Amino acid sequence: MAAAAGRRAGLGWRAMSTSDHAEASPAPAAPASFAVHVPDVPDAELEAEELDPAQIVSGEPVVTGRVLWESPDGRQVRGIWQITPGVVTDVEADELFVVVAGRATIEVEGGGTLEVGPGSACVLREGDRTTWTVHETLRKAYHISY
Repeated sequence: MAAAAGRRAGLGWRAMSTSDHAEASPAPAAPASFAVHVPDVPDAELEAEELDPAQIVSGEPVVTGRVLWESPDGRQVRGIWQITPGVVTDVEADELFVVVAGRATIEVEGGGTLEVGPGSACVLREGDRTTWTVHETLRKAYHISY
């Protein structure tokens, strides 16, 4: 995890002030208050993330993302995550996310079915086994606790 955090340091995304989106500043290196207008982060600034082929049920989904902040101990991560259409499975961490673009159906094994789209806030529990059917490329802002 530390090596991954080091790779992410110093990359080109820019934090946006909530009061003035015209002025941008570099990403904070330490926990600090900041805002990012998630829909405006270009796809080119998202990094490819490996998707285990065993997780792919159908289609050819591609996952990208950007870590915006990670706690020094690696137990909390905040960032942007995106997936193209397809069907994938996952075992979740403790996560809160807000969908900013796209649509998906998330089936939680032994639980309900979540229909998510722009503006949806979702909480997933650590250990939830999920199947994601991504209808439109989905982008979310997230906070994960390990």
